[in-house]
Amino acid sequence: MLIDERVFTDKSEGRKDTGWTRNTSPETEAAINSSTLTVLEAPLLNASGQVPLHNRFRPLFTLTLLQNDDALKIISKGFEAKSALLKHELAYCVEQMNNTNALPILQAVLANEKEDLMVCDEAAEALGAISATSSKEVLERYLNDPERVVRETCEIALAKINWDHLEEGQKHWGALEDVSEENIAKLRNALNNKCLPVFDRYRPMFSLRNTGSAAAVDALASGFNDDSALTKHKIAFVFGQLLSTHSVPALLQVLQNSQESDMVRHDAVEALGGIVTLEMKRPDAVRIVRESCQVAIDIWEENSDQFQYANGLDSGAASEQVVGG
Repeated sequence: MLIDERVFTDKSEGRKDTGWTRNTSPETEAAINSSTLTVLEAPLLNASGQVPLHNRFRPLFTLTLLQNDDALKIISKGFEAKSALLKHELAYCVEQMNNTNALPILQAVLANEKEDLMVCDEAAEALGAISATSSKEVLERYLNDPERVVRETCEIALAKINWDHLEEGQKHWGALEDVSEENIAKLRNALNNKCLPVFDRYRPMFSLRNTGSAAAVDALASGFNDDSALTKHKIAFVFGQLLSTHSVPALLQVLQNSQESDMVRHDAVEALGGIVTLEMKRPDAVRIVRESCQVAIDIWEENSDQFQYANGLDSGAASEQVVGG
């Protein structure tokens, strides 16, 4: 995910709400009509060929908040884009909509052998998150895929669907985590146990995420020594949910490793960006920390002064500027 304003519950791991704020009122949604959707569709799909990439994300997140089939149809057209990053976010947003009408779209993305692995990974994960039993047959086809990321994600998605439909899995929702040092050590060992099925290593990952203590963050960071890009990518994503400053050293180490997988570094960047943004907004933040964050963001941002991505209906949000691709 690219932004820290997330409030959708990510059902792929039964996690607590950590997503975008759904700030569209019922009155606003009632006023959405075909012409308004067209206003959002044009910049998302870069109809003019002149829309900067970051300006394509804003209408995407706005459409996602609408949570309807018309918005889903527009989002699905975006998979023809060249940007792997954009298509990754498209798949993530489709997942958050939790609409079974998205299943054929996600299945087509997964089946595209020319698609970027990061996009295929997100499509498979979305199938698991929506958790329709009809997706099991599709996911099973890729359990022996030559690409490790694809087969591991499909294995997890299948296990997650099976888990969701078991009584044990349904009872797990909302269960309180054991925050004792002994349990954190146990979860850390399970996370790093390569003899366990991938799904059984992911469950302790999200238990540690829900615990959220410094010890839990250290336990999660130990997983960056794994040889699975998928596992490390998910740990970085989890750090983006926790937004704990305690995770910064581990994330920086990942980011600075030029040999690391692109999708792992991608999530590390986003987690760091979320932490910086949160620290800058904290009313009790030490002034020098807050001001340092502001300066860092200003240096990084350089020519853009817009941070709110889910504002595709705001005046000027869909304005087009010259950009490459």
